[in-house]
Formats: sequence, C-alpha cells, structure tokens
Amino acid sequence: MTQPIAKRFPTPALDKLPEDIRTRIMGVQEKSGFVPNVFLSLAYRPDEFRAFFAYHDALMEKDSGLTKAEREMIVVATSAANQCHYCVIAHGAILRIRAKNPTIADQIAVNYRKADITPKQRAMLDFAMKVSRSAETIGEQDFAEVSGHGFSDDDIWDITAISAFFALSNRMANVTNMKPNDEFYTMGRLPK
Repeated sequence: MTQPIAKRFPTPALDKLPEDIRTRIMGVQEKSGFVPNVFLSLAYRPDEFRAFFAYHDALMEKDSGLTKAEREMIVVATSAANQCHYCVIAHGAILRIRAKNPTIADQIAVNYRKADITPKQRAMLDFAMKVSRSAETIGEQDFAEVSGHGFSDDDIWDITAISAFFALSNRMANVTNMKPNDEFYTMGRLPK
C-alpha cells in the first residue's frame, strides 16, 4: 500500500513557525474561528508561504472592476475544471458568503454555463476557463469577446492573473492532498 501524499509534506507545528507566519495564521483563526488547511499546508515552506499569500491578497482583496464575488466565481470555476477538491469547497464557501447566495457556488462548480449568473459573468468565466485550460490559444477574438461585455484591460488582466494563480494553487493542493476543513462545507448555506 502506498503512503498518503500528505505524509510526505508534514504540517509544521505552529510554535515552530516564524513569528510573522504564526501571527497571520492566528489572525485568520481569530476572524474565521478555524485555521484553513491551506495555511498549515503551505507553511511547510515559509518563504513560499509569504510569496503565495502576498500575491493572493494582491489579486483577491483589492478594489477593481471585478467584485470580490466575481473573483471567487473565477476560482470556483477554474478549480472545478482542475479537479481541485480543496479550492472548490473552500472558495465555494467564500463565494456563497460574498454573493449572499447559498446555491451559486454549487452551480458554478458543476457547470458555470448553466449557473444563475449574468451574461457578463459568463463571458468572464469563459475567458478564465480558457486561461486555465488552454491559454496558448488565446487571441484577439477572445479579448474582443470579453471586452465586449464591458471588461477593461485591467479587468482582463485580473481575470487572467486569478486564473493563473489558482492553477498553481490547484496543483499544490492536489499534490499535497490538501483536504478542505469541515467548516467550509456549511458556510454561507443558511441565512443567519
């Protein structure tokens, strides 16, 4: 029998982590009530942890032409295509909360083309999926299609960067056998 992948890359003990990483993890725990497993898994490599979350925050937390919910739509759709269990479940929870919609994440994860989203959001996800699955084929027609729905060049950059960044995240989560925390499964499903 083969050894589970997760044992190959052990989660470091919190008290052994550098202070800045421990502080970040404890801040997340204070805010959400638990520590998402991605923080613990990626803490295996502190310098990469810092770089990963700095880029994550630069992409996902800024104000721009994409709403925070739309950013999460990109993550859920592309992560589903990349078969990333962790990101579909974790970011699906965040999407439900940010969109204030208990069913949208499931719809997007299964088939965003049939989801209850706007034509503009569908065009955004079409472009994101192409970035995620076949970026080498993107051409002027793709840019014309997505910009024809009102996305600026900066918005298109954001769609591209989020899709590309989460392709990295999806692959790391799959290789490390990262499991979503149980808390994610119920978040945003029932009104408070």
